[in-house]
Amino acid sequence: MKKIPKYKTLRIFIISALFYFFLVMPFLGFIFIQKIPDLMNRGFFTTDSKANVGRFEVDFTDTVSFNDTIMLPEYYLEYADSLNQAIVSISDTSVIKEVILASDSTDSSMVIIDGGKEKPGYFAKSFDIFFYGIIISLIILMIFSYPFKRYFRRKRKGKPISTRLEFFCRRYLLYTPALNTLLFALVIFSTVGYIGYIYFYGNLAEDIGMEIFDEYFYIATLSGFLSTLFVYYWHQHRVHLFYLEVLFSEEELRKRIFKTSLGGIRNRLWLASGMTTLLPLSIVIFYLILSVTRISDLTVATEGSGIRDVLLGEYAQIFSDEDLSDLYYVNSVNTYMMFFGIGTSIFVSLMYILSFVRWTTLDIVYPVKELLRNMQKTGDGKTTNFSIVRTNDEIGELTEGYNIMSQRIINYIDNINEINNSYYRFVPKQFLDFLNKKDITDIHLGDQVQKEMTVMFSDIRSFTEISENLNPRENFNFINHYLGYMEPIISHNHGFIDKYIGDAIMALFPDSPDDAIDAAIEMRVKLDEFNEDLILNGKKPIDSGIGLNTGNLMLGIVGGKGRLEGTVISDHVNLASRLEGLTKRYGSSIIISQDTLIKLKHPENYHYRFLDNVKVKGKRNSVNIFEILDGEQKELREAKMATNKDFSSSLQLYRGRDFKQALIMFQEILLKSPEDKACELYIKRCKSFLEKGVPEDWDGSEIWNMK
Repeated sequence: MKKIPKYKTLRIFIISALFYFFLVMPFLGFIFIQKIPDLMNRGFFTTDSKANVGRFEVDFTDTVSFNDTIMLPEYYLEYADSLNQAIVSISDTSVIKEVILASDSTDSSMVIIDGGKEKPGYFAKSFDIFFYGIIISLIILMIFSYPFKRYFRRKRKGKPISTRLEFFCRRYLLYTPALNTLLFALVIFSTVGYIGYIYFYGNLAEDIGMEIFDEYFYIATLSGFLSTLFVYYWHQHRVHLFYLEVLFSEEELRKRIFKTSLGGIRNRLWLASGMTTLLPLSIVIFYLILSVTRISDLTVATEGSGIRDVLLGEYAQIFSDEDLSDLYYVNSVNTYMMFFGIGTSIFVSLMYILSFVRWTTLDIVYPVKELLRNMQKTGDGKTTNFSIVRTNDEIGELTEGYNIMSQRIINYIDNINEINNSYYRFVPKQFLDFLNKKDITDIHLGDQVQKEMTVMFSDIRSFTEISENLNPRENFNFINHYLGYMEPIISHNHGFIDKYIGDAIMALFPDSPDDAIDAAIEMRVKLDEFNEDLILNGKKPIDSGIGLNTGNLMLGIVGGKGRLEGTVISDHVNLASRLEGLTKRYGSSIIISQDTLIKLKHPENYHYRFLDNVKVKGKRNSVNIFEILDGEQKELREAKMATNKDFSSSLQLYRGRDFKQALIMFQEILLKSPEDKACELYIKRCKSFLEKGVPEDWDGSEIWNMK
């Protein structure tokens, strides 16, 4: 899991507020500096010691004396009001205002308007509204953001999180960009709304206050809009790329969890293009417009003077007889201010653009890269790769589609794997491995390989008699119950089942004969558990025999066009089957061939005895067979182990044709081990040879023609 990030909201708010402030102030300062000459002409900077008193030239037609009341024209009163004088704004030109003359005079043209109590400035008040609005918003934001900060902090430290807290954060996380933006927009709306109200409904002087607030209103509106976008896209960027994975699981994020309608990359790119081109271009154009001055505003005559040549340069002759009042020029002071203002605002805009472009780029590039990485993993065969749907645009739609496709691929592959696993129950996976085939679809008729293995045949004794007392369904249930006990043992000992033949099992052990003998012994132990189960269900116990032989086998695919089957073909397979059959004759649980015994890695781990030299059906040469005693019942095993040496000595006498002495020894062994059927078998043979004689071609081996 990625490192849990910190939940950031306050810095977004504060930086956005600073961005608004530093975007507005250069414009406002530039405009104010431009108005300094007009303000000086209106006496804005002339004050007395008592109050901010403006001086206005007034022509009086009547003789007035000190403290007389006079009537001033409306525009003078508006001048005074715009300069924060203590004069109530008027709505009718007939309203009379009191003024105090500077001195007793009959024809004075100067009056002093008493400032009295100074009126608050509109500019300062607008910034006060913005400042206090930000403070209040930060307090509200801290309260609203606290649950998120607490959740992320506890998550980062690995502490438990209450269900209530998690529910709150999961429910409102996706709404936080809009809620934070709305909170910031309310501050901007209050500030711009106040400026707009003063501009449209306040008593501002026509030539100064109106012009300043006109430009201030539009600058504040544009800056507020940009700052609001700044808040929204910054917070949305953090939510989509950093916060989603903390609160939502990968399964939930495989689909779009956004409640809003589908957005478009095109709209975002248009917005990014506008921010990166129109914003700096607008700043440049705005400063250029503010920096130019009409030639008609010059206080010197341009006709017949050298000023025309200075203003127009080499183009003066073109306008020699023309009026230049409609042309513009940029004076030196405005040029410096223009460069300074453009530079300052471009720097602020650059910070905005870099941030905005970075968020827009990451919101597009990061999900695409994440999607490409997962696609590459899927292409490499790692199919359990899902991408997080981080956006609600075409990339989010593409990611969601990829996840749906990946899920379908996984379901399809799982289905194929289930089919393959089902096939492997019919054709063992090890069989395919030996044929060097990755999948069952790679198998073709005639595929074959030669390998030395140990073949096991296991069969239930007298199963025909058992099945006669069962109906077909009970027969199937009985066999499946039995095979359910035995099959895991073979797999556990590194073998695999080649086929089931009714109640018989044919298994192969490719690594070592020791594995086959271990499996055979364990199967005999497991048979006791199976019999206990049968007894508990009121059924008779069963017995089984196991034959093992080791040799080179041919594994391959046989069949026809419509039906294929994997099988093993070898004379060693037939011998293993015959040895299993001999377990009934010799009363043994496990019989192995001489080849199996010779190739054991650890023969000392087992108790065994030589059993006989036999010729089985299908074999020309005789085979020495051995009995594994570890698979017998405890009492019988101990008895056979105790008489093992005597049994070997008796066999030597038997094979040396000393049947009389051999008979005596076998009878003595039988007394010690009454259930030793091999002794019974040899006793019968000795008696037969003593009564009927020994055939001339007898070489000590026993011929068994049954299967």
